[in-house]
Amino acid sequence: MTAAALDPASGQEPRLVIVTGMSGAGRSTASHVLEDEGWFVVDNLPPQLLGPLAELSMSSGDSLPRLAAVVDVRSRAFFVALTDTLDAVRAKGLDTAVMYLEADDATLVRRFESVRRPHPLQPPGTLVDAIGQERALLADLRAAADILIDSSEMNVHQLAAKVRAALGGEAGATGSVALTVMSFGFKNGIPLDAENVADVRFLPNPHWVPQLRPKNGLDPEVAAYVFDAPGATEFLDAYASYLQVVTRGYLADGKRFAVAAVGCTGGKHRSVAMAERLAQRLTGGGVRATAAHRDLGRE
Repeated sequence: MTAAALDPASGQEPRLVIVTGMSGAGRSTASHVLEDEGWFVVDNLPPQLLGPLAELSMSSGDSLPRLAAVVDVRSRAFFVALTDTLDAVRAKGLDTAVMYLEADDATLVRRFESVRRPHPLQPPGTLVDAIGQERALLADLRAAADILIDSSEMNVHQLAAKVRAALGGEAGATGSVALTVMSFGFKNGIPLDAENVADVRFLPNPHWVPQLRPKNGLDPEVAAYVFDAPGATEFLDAYASYLQVVTRGYLADGKRFAVAAVGCTGGKHRSVAMAERLAQRLTGGGVRATAAHRDLGRE
């Protein structure tokens, strides 16, 4: 495996990254990583449009600070103009880097056969012929690449980590997880997008306290009632500890967004108070937690 990264000590991050390389080597994974990291990504861009894209970046100031363009042989005849266009873009003074992804022939054949999709240069000829043709076409671009990543022995998570590391990020993490702590009512169904679901119906229900019934879990009186109940604080501590372990795993695995749900009967009192407290507890240490209340106001 070969990987040449930009020098993180320079403090200079490119404004424009060209993602290119062999078909099947992981360009899509690389572009998804860049998009998750806040880059504006354009896929399958004809090289002739790099100039206008560079001008847009330079004229936009901080409103569009980081651009990435996936440029490859799918653009067919246009692709031969990439080197000249890239030289012209750099001559304008825009900090630009080329990220080239490759893999050995056996790996590429296996990947194409597993997805049952044709190579962009096939037909005519066999898959092996197409791979050889593409490798020859890209030889000069590979030699001039700023970042070279061989994905032959990598799974998608390892490749994602390598892409982040090459651009100055952490090799084993994405930086942070955006965690939504969602309250809900079981009577309305479990949230379909929740990776983790907890049940606080074991706590006393404020619904049966006349002065608390019209209020909700955002009211201090309701929250105090919920957390004065036996087991409430223990549950908060246990579920928060569990989610901290889980989100560390998400970071290592490249997962950027997650939903942790906590439910009560109607989604108005207990779950709302607990979700608010959990979001406060979990924020920090690689987690950006926010509370959301799916069923609040539905009653």
